[in-house]
Amino acid sequence: MPERLIELDEFLALRAKLPLIDARSEKEFQQSTIPESINIPILNDEERKIVGTLYKEEGNEAAVLKGFELVGPRFHEIQKIALQKFPGKKVLIYCWRGGMRSQILSWLLGMVGFEIFRLKGGYKTYRTRTFELVRKEYPLVILAGRTGTGKTRLLKSLEQEGEQVIDLEDLANHKGSSFGGIGQPSQPSVEQFENLLAESLIKLNKNNRIWVENESRRIGKAILPDTFYNQMLEAPLVSILKTRKERIDLIKEEYGSLDRDALIQAVLRLQKKLGGLRTKQIIELIKADEKEKWIEMTLDYYDKAYDFDLKNHKTHYTFELDLSSKSEEDSINELIYVREKFERTLAG
Repeated sequence: MPERLIELDEFLALRAKLPLIDARSEKEFQQSTIPESINIPILNDEERKIVGTLYKEEGNEAAVLKGFELVGPRFHEIQKIALQKFPGKKVLIYCWRGGMRSQILSWLLGMVGFEIFRLKGGYKTYRTRTFELVRKEYPLVILAGRTGTGKTRLLKSLEQEGEQVIDLEDLANHKGSSFGGIGQPSQPSVEQFENLLAESLIKLNKNNRIWVENESRRIGKAILPDTFYNQMLEAPLVSILKTRKERIDLIKEEYGSLDRDALIQAVLRLQKKLGGLRTKQIIELIKADEKEKWIEMTLDYYDKAYDFDLKNHKTHYTFELDLSSKSEEDSINELIYVREKFERTLAG
């Protein structure tokens, strides 16, 4: 069955209905990909290296011949894998630039009855789009607050109430502190983090405010694009307050049952900032399972760090909102009211 070569916009529209196949090598796929793609490499990492070297030394024809020599014995395996994974026989495929690898995969699958939609320009075209999207201007509003104020939970509740939300920590698989990677899946590469951020932004109305949690430029190993981060620093900011007990209780709920060795390693990463004595004391409290006490001591450091970080925020539009002892419903209503107040002021 003949393939259809399609532009990016049609490709992105079709992916809601059809599975995606990334024909690049394993390392390329692991580094970054179009979300929800399944990797069926035409050339594996070592083979791609061989073909690439040959292309540089002897040219395109020699590289193509070598590529077919390497992948030819696996043609039937690739077809079997595709038939097993995609019984509907209708798929979207791409490689790096929409060249030889996706063409070969398209030919192979077409031979066993697949209907193929191949991305013109390949992953490079998609990556160009996501690179540009995360560097555009967006109307943000920042949700800030000291550690343990439940910002992430509030963001999820805001989203359920129809507010526009980008959960950066969810995209980064990291909660943004030395403890933030414990129990989380592995983090995406910087490039893939930008792809995921772009995917979230695509879904939103650019004319309405977008809630984003206050973050450093680095969230674990993920790095926010400069343009986006600078917008965060200049956006209206709501700083929420909770009692110290409420904060300790929430942190205990989220971190108290985590692996003690992992908690100790997180504390050791803060040793230069905590000081040797305090580090030792916190570790002993973790070993003794004194949750409230080690959380209390650690909070002193994070509160100072938050206060310092807040000074870097450049906006003139800030609002301090005390949500102590407030229900979730009341908290959300107050946050929406403040957001609307910002809108009126800025429109004003």
